[in-house]
Amino acid sequence: MFLIDCGEGTQLQLRKHKIKFSRIHHIFISHLHGDHFFGLPGLVSTFRLLGRKQDLHIYGPKGIKEAITLLLKLGDSWTNYNLYFHELTSTSSEMVYEDDKVTVETIPLSHRIYTNGFLFREKKALRNLDIQAVNAYGIDKSQLRNIKKGKDAQSSSGEVVDNTLLTFDPPKPKSYAFCSDTAFKEDMVPLIKDVDVLYHESTFLDSEEGLCQKTKHSTAKQAATIAKMANASHLILGHYSTRYKSLALFKQEAETIFDEVSLAEDGKVFEL
Repeated sequence: MFLIDCGEGTQLQLRKHKIKFSRIHHIFISHLHGDHFFGLPGLVSTFRLLGRKQDLHIYGPKGIKEAITLLLKLGDSWTNYNLYFHELTSTSSEMVYEDDKVTVETIPLSHRIYTNGFLFREKKALRNLDIQAVNAYGIDKSQLRNIKKGKDAQSSSGEVVDNTLLTFDPPKPKSYAFCSDTAFKEDMVPLIKDVDVLYHESTFLDSEEGLCQKTKHSTAKQAATIAKMANASHLILGHYSTRYKSLALFKQEAETIFDEVSLAEDGKVFEL
């Protein structure tokens, strides 16, 4: 499981929504403002108290290792598991994680300090077997793995059978982009083109655009503009300023630009 950012209260939310701590193996920190990483030292310590043995990987800006290890040292705390820090410094997009199912790339953002978003992409799955066709051609079971990889097969009569006659296309790989905190930044669009779900911060409404420029945040309308330019399938807004009493205003503003908009709220689950 991946965790993106770790502000204060993260552990409370994990427990409230019955998410097992042991499932978290990779934590991605966008930047070193407190609301995005002050919960991390406590979480790292809690993992030890829970008897964690699995490795934990933390990806974040340069300085995150020093910050976390210093706090652990000052509190006379330690870990009984391997803790790996992957410090990021590049101002260009780079792949920071890959396994057999997914890749994670950075999305350079524009904030008051060094900040990255993260783009998660599923890898293309193996093709689905058409069992009826496989049996009809008398395909030996020893060939099934290669068939799922897209290779042609040999029938019981020695005939070469085209892969498309034996398989179905796998589901389209899904993608998710997390972009927070950031000012309006058009040059991120090529990196997230055709993304399935875009989470983009929307700290302010359009009436506070001047404050956005000063604080390097975005409006709901600007987030929607990025979603439209990127041809995203769905936009999730979040990171709202507490000055606003109604979150519905953010959705209304974004929908003047982009149709498929949802509001991020505590405990809400989105499926790709």
